[in-house]
Amino acid sequence: MTIQRIGAGPRMSKAVVHGDTVYLAGQVADKTKGASVADQTAEILAIIDDLLAQAGSDKTKILSATIWLTDMSTFPEMNSKWDTWVVQGATPARATVQANLAAPEYKVEIAVIAAR
Repeated sequence: MTIQRIGAGPRMSKAVVHGDTVYLAGQVADKTKGASVADQTAEILAIIDDLLAQAGSDKTKILSATIWLTDMSTFPEMNSKWDTWVVQGATPARATVQANLAAPEYKVEIAVIAAR
């Protein structure tokens, strides 16, 4: 079975497709780095849409999502963007945890696994 790597770099790929499964690395916001959790979440969800499209999938096929927040008090702010983006009836399994991220300007990171 072939493996397709999308956005492959020296350390990691933005997405990897194996068979009919798409694995996205944790995505962070670059354009809105340092901005609000809502702004960063909106940017990340757009990145996820783009990567899934490149892999031949879309958000209706997301199986699971893991969300990291640097401050759990921003959970409602993140959900305000998530809830308008996710497709009702096609919601994935999801976990949200508080964690320190790679740089202090990042307030949210999201990784998903999807079917094709």
